[in-house]
Amino acid sequence: MIDPSARVHPSADLEADVTVGAGTSIWNRAQVRGGARIGRDCVIGRDVFIDEAVEIGDRVKIQNGALVYHGVTVEDGVFIGPGAILTNDRYPRAITSTGDLARAADWTVSPIRLGHGASVGAGAIVVAGTDVGAFSTVGAGAVVTRDVPPHSLVVGNPARRIGWMCACGMRLLDADDQPAAADLPHYATHPELHCGSCGRTYVYVPEAEALEERQRPQQGVPA
Repeated sequence: MIDPSARVHPSADLEADVTVGAGTSIWNRAQVRGGARIGRDCVIGRDVFIDEAVEIGDRVKIQNGALVYHGVTVEDGVFIGPGAILTNDRYPRAITSTGDLARAADWTVSPIRLGHGASVGAGAIVVAGTDVGAFSTVGAGAVVTRDVPPHSLVVGNPARRIGWMCACGMRLLDADDQPAAADLPHYATHPELHCGSCGRTYVYVPEAEALEERQRPQQGVPA
């Protein structure tokens, strides 16, 4: 079902049984396979490919030329940059061990989940079977081969964490107003991280290798 308020470009190719939520825009030559579900107020850019049964939440932006394959779940508020690729086969082969063309029954989907508010940079690749945590950021051109914890900033091939990100999208700072290190001391004197843009404050929880938000933005300060 396509909501009447959704905007679908005439050149876009939407197969049967696709769901598109209210206020969503789908642009030139995008292809959406059968059974895919796209939420409300999304922007699906030019030449985007969304495979069958992919689940996309609300307020998601998928930029031009991104490829989102079967088995991917995209939670609310996610950004997927131009040319990014989300795969689904951990051990791809075109043929079986007997030399026959591989069919659907000859391989297993390894799912990907992009957490709430996460961002995947331009040209990045998320390898099948990995999760990208909430409000994390995958740098442009990175290759993600293992799970990315929430609020992490990862770059490179293979992707490695180099810092921490605020919910607003800015890099978090330490007590000296410097970009926080990727690996904080287990017994840091000042375990708090803060955002110089929106005022949020987080505390590093070493046992969980995660951040816990302690303070929301001040009133009148942009989130």
